[in-house]
Amino acid sequence: MPSTTISIKGMTCGHCEGRVTAELKKIDGVTEVVASAESANAVITSATEIAAASIEKAIVDAGYKLA
Repeated sequence: MPSTTISIKGMTCGHCEGRVTAELKKIDGVTEVVASAESANAVITSATEIAAASIEKAIVDAGYKLA
């Protein structure tokens, strides 16, 4: 399964990680998300390739920005 790591600006706590995780999991094909405020990133595992625009929209919808 493809795995993608993205850098995210603005996450500061576990609540932030939860918001990012919830939005990314809404994308069709995403099977797992591990968000880390400490590392300022998220690792997305999916059944298929996920469009960059879908990932960016999910991050913005969660209230953050791609780094």
